[in-house]
Amino acid sequence: MDTYSSFTKLFSLSLLILFLLLKSSSAQLDTNYYYSSCPDLLPTVKGVVESAIAQEARMGASLLRLFFHDCFVNGCDGSLLLDDTPTFTGEKTAQPNKGSVRGFEVIDQIKSAVEALCPGVVSCSDILAITARDSVVSLGGPDWDVKLGRRDSTTASLSEANNELPGPSSDLNTLISKFAAKGLSAKDMVALSGAHTIGRARCVNFRSHIYNDSNIEILLASSVQLICPETTGSGDTNLAPLDLQSETVFDAGYYQNLITFNGLLHSDQELFNGGETDLHVVLYSTLPGVFFADFVDGMVKMGDITPLTGSAGEVRKNCRKIN
Repeated sequence: MDTYSSFTKLFSLSLLILFLLLKSSSAQLDTNYYYSSCPDLLPTVKGVVESAIAQEARMGASLLRLFFHDCFVNGCDGSLLLDDTPTFTGEKTAQPNKGSVRGFEVIDQIKSAVEALCPGVVSCSDILAITARDSVVSLGGPDWDVKLGRRDSTTASLSEANNELPGPSSDLNTLISKFAAKGLSAKDMVALSGAHTIGRARCVNFRSHIYNDSNIEILLASSVQLICPETTGSGDTNLAPLDLQSETVFDAGYYQNLITFNGLLHSDQELFNGGETDLHVVLYSTLPGVFFADFVDGMVKMGDITPLTGSAGEVRKNCRKIN
């Protein structure tokens, strides 16, 4: 009995330690993290974001996408922002990022403004998180309190960036699997995909869908084919709105498009194609408030993906290079 009791206590203690280890990183994040150390952080970031979006509305989608592409590769650690050097290979040249991710100059502007206020205090990874929220709000989307306290990585992974990010040709099972690997559910995946209610995509990423797939409205395919030739290498960088109805407004139009088979990307239309996520799409298309709530929930969860906290990593002085 004593042996059994000791084993039970030891097992319970091991479970508690494991639970605390798993929770420790996100538990150290706090919406008030910079309340004393950089009290004007949030309005400073917001001002630069709003100015950038006023100059180019598409920039809001680009800044939101930076956060997603950063968090899905070894967590929300700002590794995406690191430039290549003769002795260092970052993630910007990975296939999902090359010629696609943009907005780095806006992050530079924000970092410079924040450094002038609070030198060496605010991480680039936290700037990405705040910027993503402010971009959504600026385009009419939901607001939320951003958890902060992340630190910046001193490494990056080209191979992880090539392998971990879901692509525009992904099928539903692949999408669900890649999100599940980050601790995100199928519902989270559908809600976060709603970010495609803003922004544009390159011809190279939707060519196969508009020429080869049958689950696409013929009028959409025909109209987009005018700017995206079937021949590979021709017009690859030409752009089309992900949401033809309201590309600069964060709303539920994306899901309404999917129900009428007006999804621009193959991966988008996979969310409404006779699979397990169809009901989520229908729900969000009819109840935008539910979409907003689930999107916020998904963004908070995504922001919790293995952040560096405490003494791990660093607070970069320049987001493009390690200190």
